[in-house]
Amino acid sequence: MKKVLIAEDSSVIQNLARKILEFQNFEIHAVKNGQQVLDELAKADFDIILLDINMPVMDGMECARAVRALSDANKAKIPMIAITGNARNYSMEDFKEAGFDDFLAKPLNFDALVSQVKALTE
Repeated sequence: MKKVLIAEDSSVIQNLARKILEFQNFEIHAVKNGQQVLDELAKADFDIILLDINMPVMDGMECARAVRALSDANKAKIPMIAITGNARNYSMEDFKEAGFDDFLAKPLNFDALVSQVKALTE
C-alpha cells in the first residue's frame, strides 16, 4: 500500500483528502505544518507528499526545499504536490524551482487529486 503524507493546516481539507485517498487504497498520514513533515520523514518512508503552501511554522515552499536538500537521497527524491489557495501568486516555475512535481489549486478537485497522486506513485 502506498503511503501518502499530507501537510495541511485545514482539518476540513485534510479529512476530505484522507477519505478520498483511503478509498483509493492509499495509507494516509496527516500533519499540520512543514516542520512536522520533516519530523515524519525522519521516522518513516513515504511514497508521496502533499504540501499546502500556506501553513504556520514552516510553509510548503520552504518545506519542499528542505525535503529536496535531505541527505537521504531516496527521501530527497519523493514526489511532492503543492496544494494552494493562491495559485495566482505562484507559477508552475516557482513550484518546480522549490522542488514540486505538480500542484493542485483549492478548492480541491478530487478527481485531479487522485489522478496526480496515482501518476506520481506508480
